[in-house]
Amino acid sequence: MSYLLQSIKVLCSRRKEGMASSLQFSLLVVLLHALLLLPNPVNCSDEEDNLLQGLNSYRNSVSLPALAKNEKAECLADEVADELEDKPCIGNMGPITAASGSQPQIPNYPDLLKKCDIDPNTTKDGVILPVCVPNHVETLVLTNYTHTQYSKYLNNSKYTGAGVGSEDDWMVVVLTTNTPSGSFASTSSGAGNNRVSRVGLGRCSVFFVLGVFLAMLM
Repeated sequence: MSYLLQSIKVLCSRRKEGMASSLQFSLLVVLLHALLLLPNPVNCSDEEDNLLQGLNSYRNSVSLPALAKNEKAECLADEVADELEDKPCIGNMGPITAASGSQPQIPNYPDLLKKCDIDPNTTKDGVILPVCVPNHVETLVLTNYTHTQYSKYLNNSKYTGAGVGSEDDWMVVVLTTNTPSGSFASTSSGAGNNRVSRVGLGRCSVFFVLGVFLAMLM
């Protein structure tokens, strides 16, 4: 960010001296506004990564292997967090079984599976663990998993993978297994979209374009 501000100062100076065109300056302003409007553009996944690290530290303390990151489960966790965004923040709302058709808290659950290109038959052994903590205080989020009813799932060796997603005050963990009925594998069509990758790619593209533009002007 300091480099960006320094570049703006240089451009402003050049503009005053007539060395930078008004079009170049206007384009920079537009790109800067686009960058600032992105939600959490830098290190946006830190909270999710920190939670997964905390869960794995807990697993290590009880002599269980670490949970591997599962991209499909991560996509679903983000979609579920979006669905819960407007619900009352009640802390630990209880587990949601991932078996198809058994999610009264998420009426459009089958649609979320389609969006993430997940075969419903590969979710039956999984579990969805939502938590709501105002301002995502990391220690409180972690204890809502390790010191509540959710701990029994973290203590279960059958769960080998995880995906973490968040929206506002909600944090969602999706636990997966290494069995066909809990792997959260793709459908045969492979037509779904990975929301996490799509958002990350969009943000990286903005940074890339801005970087190239600044390099050309310097």
